[in-house]
Amino acid sequence: MGAQIGHTVHPQRGWEYLKKVGFSLQIPRPRHHKADPEQQEAFKRKLPEQIQQIQHTYPHTQVELWAMDEHRVGLKPVIRRIWARKGHRPVIRVQQRYEWLYVYGFVHPESGARQWLLLPSVNVEVFSIALAHFAQATGAGSDRRIARVLDWAGWHESSEVVVPEGIHLVFLPPYSPELQPCERLWPLTNEAVANRRFESLDELQEAQAERCVTLHSDATCVRRATLFHWWPLYPC
Repeated sequence: MGAQIGHTVHPQRGWEYLKKVGFSLQIPRPRHHKADPEQQEAFKRKLPEQIQQIQHTYPHTQVELWAMDEHRVGLKPVIRRIWARKGHRPVIRVQQRYEWLYVYGFVHPESGARQWLLLPSVNVEVFSIALAHFAQATGAGSDRRIARVLDWAGWHESSEVVVPEGIHLVFLPPYSPELQPCERLWPLTNEAVANRRFESLDELQEAQAERCVTLHSDATCVRRATLFHWWPLYPC
């Protein structure tokens, strides 16, 4: 701004003018260096068409659009910022242990509905179990079709995955986690385990389960976090 007008601009004055013209201070959203922006935009445009195609194929059924992903937590601590007095550096007791638990998250961004599973690993067999549990919990089947947006993890795309009736898998473009609504769930689920030390995975699982129960009763919070502006709503 100073270069444009030819003299020094006080930082506060520059801040005020940037706000007046619609700017805000933001942290850039990371994008994988292999991501294809054109593929990502095409996915956003075509997603409603994919759901409409399912509806056309099954005209007398209810069709919903969900997303799912897995999140690894473990005895290796999650460190977050906390409030502390100036001049006093907070200390968190930790112990680096590489034992893991996986949070399987399923979310319906339009309503904020969600389902959770805590499982010991990620592989084709466990993913198939998670799909079956989700289908049973949501009533997916001949009368209710659920399209699920997910990434290209090897255990997601394997031909050995058992996909229950009523479940349709819709894959994101490669290297596109920023298009996955479930990525917005993990900062919420981490609230229970951040800056804490757990003696065992059982103790961690109990804390994580309590947090999932809390989030399960807060559809507004989940919807606000996961409903992207481009996400299709119904009727499309």
